[in-house]
Amino acid sequence: QVQLVESGGGLVQAGGSLRLSCAASGSIFSINAMYWYRQAPGKQRELVATITSEGSTNYADSVKGRFTISRDNAKNTVYLVYLQMNSLKPEDTAVYLCNGRTFRWGTFRDYWGQGTQVTVSS
Repeated sequence: QVQLVESGGGLVQAGGSLRLSCAASGSIFSINAMYWYRQAPGKQRELVATITSEGSTNYADSVKGRFTISRDNAKNTVYLVYLQMNSLKPEDTAVYLCNGRTFRWGTFRDYWGQGTQVTVSS
């Protein structure tokens, strides 16, 4: 089992920045990759950024050059993932959700946080 808790959302003006944090605890040794998704009202959930256990990253085209995903897995009891969001636009407004994928005993499993609201005003 992995527990995920997001923080760092809020209200920001267009052009501003926010940093989201996701703290993973539990069976963090089995984490294979971590993801940030977002979901805006009336829209499908969108994959925003990925970071693998090897440190490889990937981004949605809509956020490339503006968002940066990073991690801090130096501690044995908590695995931290960040999403630095710069040059925010009103269309970035959404609930941002942290997703952790584990691989254990030949099986992938997904865990989700509760989400954090990001609102960008024009």
